[in-house]
Amino acid sequence: MLSIARKAVIPSVTSRIVQGTIRPIVLAPGQQLSQRRQYYNENTNKAEKETITKLLYNIGSRKEVEQYLRHFSSVESQKFAVIKVGGAVLTDELETLASALTFLNRVGLYPIVLHGAGPQLNRLLEEAEVEPQYEEGIRITDAQTLEIARKVFMAENLKLVDALERHGTRARPIPGGVFVADYLDKNKYGYVGKITGINKEVIESSIRSGALPILTSLAETPSGQILNVNADVAAAELATVLEPLKIVFLNEKNGLYHGVTGKKIDVINLDEEYEDLLKEPWVKYGTKLKIKQCKELLDGLPRSSSVAIISAGHLHKELFTDSGAGTLIRRGHKLFKYNKLDQVDPDKIRRIMEAEDSSIKSNESSVASYIRSLQQKDIAIYTDEPGQILAIITKDPTDPSKPAVLEKLLTTKTAVLNNVPENLWNSIRKDYESLTWKLDTKSKDGNLDPSWHFERADGSLKNSHDNSITFFYGIDDTEKMKQTFNSIAGKKATVPVGIRKYSTLHRNSFQSRRSFTSASRPKNVGLIGARGYTGRELIHLINSHPQLNLSHVSSRELEGKRLDGYTKADLQYVNLKPEDLKAQEEVDAWVLALPNGVCTPFVKQINEDVQSAQSSEKVLVDLSADHRFDSTWAYGLPEFNRNNLKGATRIANPGCYATGTQMSLRPLLPFLDKYAAPTVFGVSGYSGAGTKPSPKNDPTFLKDNLIPYSLTNHIHEREVSYQLGISVNFIPHVASWFQGIALTINAPLDKAMTSQDIKTVFEEFYQNEKLVKVLETGEPLVRDNAGKHYVRIGGFNVHPEGRRVVITSTIDNLLKGAATQALQNLNLALGFEEYTGIPLD
Repeated sequence: MLSIARKAVIPSVTSRIVQGTIRPIVLAPGQQLSQRRQYYNENTNKAEKETITKLLYNIGSRKEVEQYLRHFSSVESQKFAVIKVGGAVLTDELETLASALTFLNRVGLYPIVLHGAGPQLNRLLEEAEVEPQYEEGIRITDAQTLEIARKVFMAENLKLVDALERHGTRARPIPGGVFVADYLDKNKYGYVGKITGINKEVIESSIRSGALPILTSLAETPSGQILNVNADVAAAELATVLEPLKIVFLNEKNGLYHGVTGKKIDVINLDEEYEDLLKEPWVKYGTKLKIKQCKELLDGLPRSSSVAIISAGHLHKELFTDSGAGTLIRRGHKLFKYNKLDQVDPDKIRRIMEAEDSSIKSNESSVASYIRSLQQKDIAIYTDEPGQILAIITKDPTDPSKPAVLEKLLTTKTAVLNNVPENLWNSIRKDYESLTWKLDTKSKDGNLDPSWHFERADGSLKNSHDNSITFFYGIDDTEKMKQTFNSIAGKKATVPVGIRKYSTLHRNSFQSRRSFTSASRPKNVGLIGARGYTGRELIHLINSHPQLNLSHVSSRELEGKRLDGYTKADLQYVNLKPEDLKAQEEVDAWVLALPNGVCTPFVKQINEDVQSAQSSEKVLVDLSADHRFDSTWAYGLPEFNRNNLKGATRIANPGCYATGTQMSLRPLLPFLDKYAAPTVFGVSGYSGAGTKPSPKNDPTFLKDNLIPYSLTNHIHEREVSYQLGISVNFIPHVASWFQGIALTINAPLDKAMTSQDIKTVFEEFYQNEKLVKVLETGEPLVRDNAGKHYVRIGGFNVHPEGRRVVITSTIDNLLKGAATQALQNLNLALGFEEYTGIPLD
């Protein structure tokens, strides 16, 4: 998280940061210091807001971030969010929480923070030898307990305020004076209160002064007696009065979890799921209570309000992205499907069309005439209970083979912010195997950005005569596609935008679809097999990548443990099975860092899920050798195969030895003796043997030793020979260092050449490659290349007869030999600049 300190005031000249440049602001000599200070602070605060907003783009698309900022900024400050902080969060995640709240404040938002202190109170009660007493889940509070509770709440309140001030964020401690209460039942519970009123002025005064209000759940009777109130209850009462857009419950678990599968629950739509959810046998105890509390709370709030259960480190993603990060609980929108016009209330159709249909609002058409046009068609109408979304699909009754047509898709802003279009789209995809729809690029129908349509289509056709775009999915027949587009365009159709070849429509359509998605939108990467050395290096690289985020790290051995070394979010290792992947729709790419022969079930499951429309297409990068000989997968050595990797969805990452060997031989292919195979002597550090214990990665056994292994027919020998189209002999060894590979290549030539000839060939071949360094003189050393992201090639010693050259090269087996190369491939596949996130030192 980012901590921003306020800058000191410069008496006569101040500066402001505007889009990365510094522009001097010269003030008139007569201006007073107070004027200069005010001018400076206003512009500095504006610059900080711009900077933080840009940083938010790293967790979501620009559209998402700006959409939510507009939404949150459209209400009064006190109606943005109520955030309830558990006592354990104050103990374990104080700095993370302070940083998260600072982030929100820097973009002009003022969350109201209410914290508990349960664990701290229990600890002090134990030290005071006071045994906590509970009745029906409520803590009985006697005079001694109340005295300790007051001290604890005051201390924790000031601790959070101090942390915020250290981050440069103004905060006001409000340990009391907000909640008015009566005794819940004095004889039964002692000094426990039931809230009867809330003094909003205390909160509003803090926000007016530019300070975040930091509240405790202590309440007071009208006569001044302090009473203890459960913090969750206090947060709910506060939300009922303020009606905020978001009610956030921060906990260390980052959400609610399914009691059987153990997976985090992403969204609960109460209107649709509540009754069935409570019947589940695993919904009990705290989970059941929390869901019931949220239902009772949201039933009394506007439909735009929602509850998020999230950890402090994921707060930004939950608030500013469609996918979120924790568990989102909302009333939701129960969807209904009608197959006849007389089944649906015509006034509901009229209301949303009059509000969201540009042709109706401009009087180009009328609702009545449009409804009349539907009477002779085979139709399906989708809408929700409050009438905030409408989709109308028609089918040609005379030709069932024709794709269905989505005639209308209208949605309110509230529905978009509640992700209702995504729920609707999932229903449509289940009901229709193929579909076409048209988007007028000039209209603003339905509050959906054009990128929303591109992301959900297999392909598209731009209609130049009316500036519209026709989208489609599920059309995999060449003639049917041509007929469909001819009928839509009213002329002979050209190859649709987004389709490279009809013969490979399904696969390539998704490759092209990705090219339409804004490359500036951050993408989510799931890592399966995160325990190994390569997985760890890839985690570090993604951590510093401005456009990639890790969403899942899967490891059977480390399941449930916290992921160290990743600072963008607080992640835990999970143990994903193949059947789990289709539920992870927020993932754009999966990296399979698994041993050879293990990834097949994952690949098979993903392919089946895509074919059955249960999942959108994903980029798969396989770090094993399983697909390096499969021509339907792109071979992921960008320096030789860059064009095929752009937009690819199936990528076989090369082996480490194979990368270094091909780099050392590829420029020489035109000059090699066709009748004598090159020989490669390779020595790797023991990290190349993986993490599973063996003599090849035992430092004690390797001390003062060099171990040869797999001396013929090594997998990398076959890989290099297959990719280069020549026979190559490879002799691998493992040495006592940890990281890095040394390669010595003996290559017979078909004609006499000099050392300078060879060097010139390599310099010209790699002149534009940023991750290949050709040495001017000498041989590269392993220790100089360990931890580096490039290959170094040198030596270029030619036999006096001129018909044999010996080349030496070094490569880090975990970086350019694995993780760095995987990141190059991800960048190319997902539409980013190839070297994004790779240190080019």
